[in-house]
Amino acid sequence: MSRIDLIVNGKNQQVESDPATPLLYVLREELGLRAARFGCGQGTCGACTVIVDGKAVQSCDVMLANVAGSKIETAESLDGKPPHPLVAAFLDHQAGQCGYCLSGILMTAKALLGEHPDADRSQIAKALDDNLCRCGSHARILDAIEAARQTKAVGAG
Repeated sequence: MSRIDLIVNGKNQQVESDPATPLLYVLREELGLRAARFGCGQGTCGACTVIVDGKAVQSCDVMLANVAGSKIETAESLDGKPPHPLVAAFLDHQAGQCGYCLSGILMTAKALLGEHPDADRSQIAKALDDNLCRCGSHARILDAIEAARQTKAVGAG
């Protein structure tokens, strides 16, 4: 067990865990942040996507030791009143159905727009390649991200 410092959703956090523990488990089990979901456990479905130092990463595939001292954002960071522009756009466009994949998709979109605020539809679609959605709302997801992009206030910060 090691003591590891993180900055999660803007708050300094200190966790005591095995450095080889996947970040996803630390977020969910030690910090109580449940938005990132366990999907495949192999970093290929995107349900567990969070932002680490401005980049979208699959948290099931990142060991805690590799993010020590990092700034981590989970979908909980999008909660607020008024809703974050991405959340508002997803609601307006009815972009989610079951919702299992949405936190990962939202974080992927936030990271993309933080790095490329003028990303076009094809860039958005490419960025979402690693986020699987079985409900078939892909067109509405793309529409929502394009609409949110117009606000210029959606990127990683």
